[in-house]
Amino acid sequence: MRFLTFILCWLAAFPLMAAENGTNDHVAVRNLANALPLVSGANDGTIAKVVATILERGHYLRQPFNDEISAKFLDRYLDSLDNLHIYFLQSDLKEFEQYRNSLDDLILKEGDLSPARVIFKRFRERVQQQYDYANEQLKNEKFKFDSDDKFVLNRKTLARPADLNEAKQFWRERLRYEYLQEKLNKEKPEEIVKIISRRYTRVLRAIMEYDNEDVLEIFLTALSRVYDPHSDYMGKSQLENFSIGMKLSLYGIGALLASEDGFCKIKELKPGPAQRSKKLKPNDRIVAVAQGNEAPVDVVDMKLNKVVELIRGPKGTEVKLTVIPGDATDPSARNVISLVREEIKLEDQEAKAKLYEGDVNGKTMRWGVIDLPSFYAGFDLEGKKTDGEQKSTTTDVAKLLKKLMEENVAGVVLDLRRNGGGSLEEAINLTGLFIPEGPVVQVRDSEGNKTVDRDRDPTMLYKGPLIVLTSRFSASASEILAGALQDYGRALIVGDSSTHGKGTVQSLIQLKPYMRQFGMPANQEPGALKVTIRKFYRASGASTQLKGVTPDIILPSVNNFLEVGESSLENPLPWDTIAAAPFDKLNMVEQYVDELKKRSDKRITSDKDFTYIKDDIERFKKTQAEKSVSLNESVRLKEKQEADERAKARKKELASRPEPKEKIWDITLKLAGSPGLPDPIAHTNLVKRADAGTSKNKKSAESKSARKNDKAEIKLTSHSETNSLDLAESKAKSSDEDDEDSEKSPAIDATLDETIHILTDYVNLSVAESKKALAGTTSAKK
Repeated sequence: MRFLTFILCWLAAFPLMAAENGTNDHVAVRNLANALPLVSGANDGTIAKVVATILERGHYLRQPFNDEISAKFLDRYLDSLDNLHIYFLQSDLKEFEQYRNSLDDLILKEGDLSPARVIFKRFRERVQQQYDYANEQLKNEKFKFDSDDKFVLNRKTLARPADLNEAKQFWRERLRYEYLQEKLNKEKPEEIVKIISRRYTRVLRAIMEYDNEDVLEIFLTALSRVYDPHSDYMGKSQLENFSIGMKLSLYGIGALLASEDGFCKIKELKPGPAQRSKKLKPNDRIVAVAQGNEAPVDVVDMKLNKVVELIRGPKGTEVKLTVIPGDATDPSARNVISLVREEIKLEDQEAKAKLYEGDVNGKTMRWGVIDLPSFYAGFDLEGKKTDGEQKSTTTDVAKLLKKLMEENVAGVVLDLRRNGGGSLEEAINLTGLFIPEGPVVQVRDSEGNKTVDRDRDPTMLYKGPLIVLTSRFSASASEILAGALQDYGRALIVGDSSTHGKGTVQSLIQLKPYMRQFGMPANQEPGALKVTIRKFYRASGASTQLKGVTPDIILPSVNNFLEVGESSLENPLPWDTIAAAPFDKLNMVEQYVDELKKRSDKRITSDKDFTYIKDDIERFKKTQAEKSVSLNESVRLKEKQEADERAKARKKELASRPEPKEKIWDITLKLAGSPGLPDPIAHTNLVKRADAGTSKNKKSAESKSARKNDKAEIKLTSHSETNSLDLAESKAKSSDEDDEDSEKSPAIDATLDETIHILTDYVNLSVAESKKALAGTTSAKK
């Protein structure tokens, strides 16, 4: 049996809240009376036994599943459901205490998962109670906001309510907070009631639609997370989505789908059969799905991931969709559309580049920026290469690099700010494009056995000035590459105060081979366990675990003060070091770092955009320190007015700036293989850029904490019932994020702008040193 070893970091939680669009009041509310039943599957107990046994014997810690783990497991499961401690009562905890030291015995000896269902059913009851209470309050209460009351945003460290009355107090304060938020946005009272009622209805529906497979996934993931933050149990849907994320392709029709009030709604069409048919469009609602000539299956009120399973299928097979057109005036209108499934490539998640051209001291200079969202690879879940063209991060980046080199760039920025990891092999191979052969990363297992993974190709595709741009969200494989290039002195690292700090290796272990031994049919999918098996270390011997990679030049950022990174997660493995692997340093950076820092600091001191960022940082730190928000309307209005005036002043200042003179070209992988360049990007009006950019910074500083806790209240560990795929969006957006994304114009990116300035200095300093060295050589010859 072959295991896949991927390095991944799940940096985002998946909230249950759907996009806040229209409603269909005729759709029945899913509640306790018609919730999906939680009936144990025939193989659930065996799956749990296998998962627990692998964790005991295969996890890096080699920690037995005993009473100590059982106690932590119970707490983790409760927090997976009720992260902000507002649902479960003290009486519930007392009742669940019987499981504290017995979950290990129940699972390992009996395969008994009844505690998972008992606790989840109680969770449903509490959510139903909150729903009923909230709607009663919305119907009868006249909310006033003239007191000095404050709402605590984050209750994660506070005690759960003593009884139902105290829980209702928490729920009421939460409701008042939500009501005031909408009131400050100038919504009318009747609209506020509709907005909030729909929100609670969606949360209730999502939780009542969780079936036994979902609960099993939450439960076993909670057990896995006791061992470390990156071990997970994946059910069938999650496993398939994981595979799609690695391959950047799927077999389907090319439609982005969302669950909205019981209907599966088309949100967007991507290149593929659905778009080419010209018979489907955004806002169409899918009400039935048929396979070829089989009878259609009604999908109204069906969970989104189940609908997706029906729409996806083998390449070349037919699927028939019955849809209600989005523009239909007659609600009984139905169209049946036949489509043939094909491979859909997720091109928007591939590596891409931008070419910048500008004037530097009277001379034209070009720079390349490569945006790499993940380390993807063309392998299926059994480690075999996929059919057709193989996706490879290294191949794609090499293609972009060659194009940039053809266009005579003076230097390159590799942007890993939103790269959370991926394939270990791709991280090693990509590093090899920039260094001669040598060790890239060291890996050690729980027995102390060490392996050195090397680049064995002595050639360097790109030898010029290189900056790796990182953030607090650059994780795992990103940290391997950044750490290696820093150790070799090959690239200058620029960005947030550190990267994420995930220095562990996971193996994706499919459970099918194990379950067949217990008689599970081959056509059933028991899922997989992603389990931490090793730790990785830089060539220098330092671990990136917890501490991450510290940039050579740190830029101001709100991210530096967020509660993010490995150290903010529960049960992270510790930081340590091992002996360095022998390697030859290239020394292309160190001699310039002090001067580059000095020049960057001088620019930042007088740079208006970084002045805005520093102001945002101070306000964010103040918000974090207060840990609560006022429920006094006058106070909040004053704060909002100050924020609006601040945003207006920023817009005015940005609008007064001259239009940028540089030219920018977008270079996709398709364009990289063609001669010449496309038309340059049209310069965006700076007023719009102000809306998209500085407004975004303002919201980051003032609202990020609140949004984070809004989401935390309604999340379950690894599920989303919002936007899913035939093609998928990974998560829903809060109202603030919708506002930010509504601007199609590119936001001002002060960090990238300063990085290009640093790159320019780096190029000039290295050129000056080369001329000096050449002059010295010539003089010596004379």
